[in-house]
Amino acid sequence: MTRSPNLLYSDTEDDLRAAVRALLADRAGHRAVLDRVESDSPYLPGVWTSLATDIGAAGLLVPEKLGGQGASHREAAVVLEELGRAVTPVPYLTSAVVAVEALLALVEDGAGESGPAAELLAGVASGRTVAVLAVPLSAGPGAETRPGSTVTGVADAVAADVFLVPRADGLYAVPAGEAVVEPRTPLDLTRPLAAVTTGEGSGTRLAGADAARAAVRRGLLAGAGLLASEQLGIAEWCLEETVRHTRERHQFNRPVGSFQSLKHRMAQLWLDLVGARAAARAAADALAVGGPDAPLTVAVAQAYCSKVAVRAAEECVQLHGGLGMTWEHPAHLALKRAKSDQIALGSAGAHQDAIAVLMDLPAPA
Repeated sequence: MTRSPNLLYSDTEDDLRAAVRALLADRAGHRAVLDRVESDSPYLPGVWTSLATDIGAAGLLVPEKLGGQGASHREAAVVLEELGRAVTPVPYLTSAVVAVEALLALVEDGAGESGPAAELLAGVASGRTVAVLAVPLSAGPGAETRPGSTVTGVADAVAADVFLVPRADGLYAVPAGEAVVEPRTPLDLTRPLAAVTTGEGSGTRLAGADAARAAVRRGLLAGAGLLASEQLGIAEWCLEETVRHTRERHQFNRPVGSFQSLKHRMAQLWLDLVGARAAARAAADALAVGGPDAPLTVAVAQAYCSKVAVRAAEECVQLHGGLGMTWEHPAHLALKRAKSDQIALGSAGAHQDAIAVLMDLPAPA
């Protein structure tokens, strides 16, 4: 019998959302983000420590016996929804999701609870260490990573304390001090990209080739599935902000939101948002359960949510009129994050192809 996904939020998840939203409202509002994005580092001082350590969000996916909170992907998805709403520049997706899942795969596959992988996992779960998987941000769950000394397009590399580097003979943990990190200018300034170069003999070997490939796939699958929740958060904020603005903005002596053409556009966005929420929650629930349908559910969520986030952000910019085109208004932050997310961890087209393969259907034209 096929299990029905649980799309509802628990009381624990609601409490976690309230804590994260309060933190971000107090210390990582859009004005603070805008003030930092053109600096040498977009990361807000102390915000990552408060989120990862004080709230304990960095260890949500890690069992308690390994130093984490023993929660699940459902709780991590709630955190990402809030980070998406605020377009917060923190390495949560890359470290607390992708890297953590890759390390968990190694520990559960036989690396042991006292080896280097487990030790590194405990540091990441505590928030003391930021780990980044050295693969391009565009790499999806089904992508074949090509080992090399230099990897371009690595997200949050500038914040990393250690890199998880796939090589031909396995997965290595390379301290950031032993790597050359060359920042690149990304579209989304709140998620920095860089080229990472590591020497062939550097780092500590965590696993052999087969285990490494499985760990990378698991990390990228979890990242793609929970990225849908970030995209959901972006779309939610864009719609709420647009509705608020069109209620307050008057033209011809009436709120612009009262014009039927704008009502229809916002109503369609709301319908898209309902579908995106269902898809994102289904992906988070499937990852939490670890069922065989997780790859298909993740592919569906990414194929749908990435488009909804971009459309919501585009509508937010357009329906704000001239105000939406300014640097001072945060709408462009949401649009750039949505566009960047659209090609992160596999494009919508790649996920549609994956759906066809997983369901044994003809590939989309």
